[in-house]
Amino acid sequence: MIPQSFKDIVSNVENAGLFQTIAMLIFILFFVVMVYVVINRPKKYYKEEENAPLEKDDEDDRFTL
Repeated sequence: MIPQSFKDIVSNVENAGLFQTIAMLIFILFFVVMVYVVINRPKKYYKEEENAPLEKDDEDDRFTL
């Protein structure tokens, strides 16, 4: 039998529910870690980054018309 969809492939795998649970836990863990990293960055980092597009670099002078 040729599987017609991804659902057919996954449903025939032994322990498919376990793999889905592990994948969901990895996703949640990644998301929580990313939120933690963003929240715990020093405020100075964001102040420097928010002004980055407005700062004029010496390299920008080459491309102005």
